[in-house]
Amino acid sequence: MTLRIDISGLPAERLRFAASPLAELTAMLHVLAEPGHHPQYAGWAGDVWAGLRPELAERLREAEFLWRSSRADFLVPARPRPTLAEELDDVDRIDDETYVTAALITTCGSKRVHFAAPSPLADARARERALDLAQARGALQEAFAERLLADPAAVRARVRDTLEQCAEAFFDAAWSRVAVPLATDLRLKNDLLKRQGVGAALASVSGAVTLAPDGTCVVIDKLQDTATSAHGTGVTFLPSVFGRPHLVTVHAPGWQPVVQYPVAEPGPSEPVSLETVTLRLEALAHPVRLRLLRTLARGAHTTGELAHAWELSPPEVSRHLAVLRRAGLLTAERQGRYVRYTVNVPDLTALGTDLLAVALR
Repeated sequence: MTLRIDISGLPAERLRFAASPLAELTAMLHVLAEPGHHPQYAGWAGDVWAGLRPELAERLREAEFLWRSSRADFLVPARPRPTLAEELDDVDRIDDETYVTAALITTCGSKRVHFAAPSPLADARARERALDLAQARGALQEAFAERLLADPAAVRARVRDTLEQCAEAFFDAAWSRVAVPLATDLRLKNDLLKRQGVGAALASVSGAVTLAPDGTCVVIDKLQDTATSAHGTGVTFLPSVFGRPHLVTVHAPGWQPVVQYPVAEPGPSEPVSLETVTLRLEALAHPVRLRLLRTLARGAHTTGELAHAWELSPPEVSRHLAVLRRAGLLTAERQGRYVRYTVNVPDLTALGTDLLAVALR
């Protein structure tokens, strides 16, 4: 499954790589709301929570629906600014209907079509539907949605004030620490874009981001099948240190496509595709293949040895081994007349982590 961003005819300069203070603050807020997604920052999250004033901690819980399971689109800017204040000024320029719709989508956990038209700010039935959706998710979501619909200006001012308090409490210090890796990553991406073109720049973003063979689409490995267009707007790519392992995308109608991607870390950390994870899970779902794998985990075996051990025919064993090999779970080594199979331990060990990464991407 993929998100496809149509870039046919788009000049290379309309693909922008830039750092966003607001998007990185939002990534940090997500870490604070879901530390289990980011074990590498569990200590940081614990320290931040321990140091927060009770009032600010309560405010973060009150508005966490804007960044917990997904990000409100206005928190991932398409036109990054040098400072958080400037980006918050841009958010203030968004009209109430656009802001409220984006906030309700994350608060209610709903598909965008539910709030397309008429607006819940102007239509009583649409308002009740939005509140029903929020209520189904819990009392806190319902209370936030009620305040948002009753007085958007007050809620918007409170959210901005909360984000400004976060800057003083923890963001400014963390932002100064991530400035160097973000700048380094941006130099690499912009250099690749200039010297080698769009395909090379996208390949360096993530193994989950590619350029279609015909060069007309950016293809992103996500859990949904959807499409959007960058015509007239371009695409913005935002590096993130705190965002790993998420690959956050903004692709709603009316919003410029934005991709927030994790800055690469040293070591073999290229993401595995959803197709590969699915292939491996399907390969392991068959009881015979699982039995063969258990035997191979104890040492190398030939097809004949496996057939004898499990009282199966050699052709049947060969068929199962072929499935496991296509999934990348076995390696084969010829020794004279025989081929001996062994388990690909690193990829099998990483399957749980890969599955989680795909689900969180």
